[in-house]
Amino acid sequence: MYRNCLSHHMARYKPQDRNSLLLPVVLSEQIVPGSFAFALNYLVDHELDLKPLDAQFQNDEVGASAYDPRVMLKIVLLAYSQGLISSRAIEQACQRNVQFIAISGDSQPSHTHIAKFVAKLSAQIKPLFSQVLMTCDAQGLIGRDMFAIDGVKLPSNASKERSGTHAELRHRAERLDKAADKILALHQAQDKQGTTQTLQPKRQAQLEALRQEAARTREFLASSPPRKNRKGDELKTNVTDSQSAKMATNKGVIQGYAAQAAVDSAHQVIVAADVIGSGSEQAMLLPMIEQSGPYRDGNTLITADAGYHSDANVRHLKDHNIPALIADNQMRSRDERFENQEKYKENPDPLFEKKEIGQPKEVKRFQPKDFTFNADNTATCPAGQSMTSPGTIHTTARGLHYQNYTARAVDCNHCELSKQCLRGPIKPNDGRGRQVPRFVPKPKDPTHPSERMRQAIDSPTGRRLYSQRIGTVEPVFANIRHNKRLTRFNHRGREKVNTQWNLYCMVHNIEKLSKTALGYQNVQ
Repeated sequence: MYRNCLSHHMARYKPQDRNSLLLPVVLSEQIVPGSFAFALNYLVDHELDLKPLDAQFQNDEVGASAYDPRVMLKIVLLAYSQGLISSRAIEQACQRNVQFIAISGDSQPSHTHIAKFVAKLSAQIKPLFSQVLMTCDAQGLIGRDMFAIDGVKLPSNASKERSGTHAELRHRAERLDKAADKILALHQAQDKQGTTQTLQPKRQAQLEALRQEAARTREFLASSPPRKNRKGDELKTNVTDSQSAKMATNKGVIQGYAAQAAVDSAHQVIVAADVIGSGSEQAMLLPMIEQSGPYRDGNTLITADAGYHSDANVRHLKDHNIPALIADNQMRSRDERFENQEKYKENPDPLFEKKEIGQPKEVKRFQPKDFTFNADNTATCPAGQSMTSPGTIHTTARGLHYQNYTARAVDCNHCELSKQCLRGPIKPNDGRGRQVPRFVPKPKDPTHPSERMRQAIDSPTGRRLYSQRIGTVEPVFANIRHNKRLTRFNHRGREKVNTQWNLYCMVHNIEKLSKTALGYQNVQ
């Protein structure tokens, strides 16, 4: 009986309704104290002076109403903090996400308005960035002990295939025209054979795209003069974004910009931000130091890696009494702590240097570093054979001194390692074998600024201070790139890209403010 009752027993549950409901929501309660949105809302409403943005509108008496720039700034910064970079994605968030609806007062701007707002912020982005920094300073978030300067390379809204010198771009336009002519010739050949079909829509679209791309390239060449570096050599330029540049990264070559940041070591607040396209990072060291000037005192230590090192930069720092530790290219080779660093490197991709079928493998020749030089004007090659030098010192055009060492032809001809050493067979009647130069190190001038910098960074104190650089700046880039998902810029031109980078740096700094207990967690 008991089993029978159980088999006929049916549990009853509350009904569920998954259709749309109209729920009473108090928007102001969606901005929770202690959150990024709360700090952002309070900061924009009570700390930032946005009168210059108001001055852009002259519609107080006539004209359509405009979106409040305060609301637009809140929307963009909140979106960037959550990894939303596309204006269309931000538009959808303003329509569906309760937090965005609350912080915007249900304004619901279109993606066009959002994109235009960011593009027009270029003139005001530095004052806005500075105002956020002033608030960080007032909250005690800038320590002024060390500013670490570094850069991160990010792709831009440009194609690297459309990059090259003027001659390369002209050649590319010719190839595009030839490809279009080939499609047209194929169609004309079909006409002669009696085929009356029109060009297929896909082929027609391809033909028009090739013609348009060739015309666009030629128009760019006609309107843009060649760009040259300080040595007078022509630099590659990009048809889509002429201010971006090709950059080598550990993920391959990208077309983009190197975003720069100077970060304070106390709370990892960004005190200066900028971007650079063409040119080297060396040129950005002094501008970044100048930008961070209002928050730097006489004892603030500047640290940067070898990409920012040059004799001119180091001399400028010395002449202006700016404490700094700027690494040079040989710093790690002088540091015994990195003696065994090679064994920790990842193995190379086995397909990276793979040649096409039929192509001979490239043989790496022995370099001067593979030879042993002795004090008696002799040297020993990797095979153990002796080489001699007459002791004559030669001088290069750059003023470098070197001494030549020569092996005997008979030793090289019978050597098992000759394929790794010689470019080709030794000529008959030539008694000389492999020649190797040994460059004489320049005498070190202890008073030279670069030599003094090397001594400072190699000292125990210098190593201890410089080692703090990575822990200061790298987490900032990790936060922006991975947590905030800035994997590429979606604007073109250095000015607009710089605006977007500064907005992301503002997001990082406001995030620091939101985590302080000094007025941004429970302000009502």
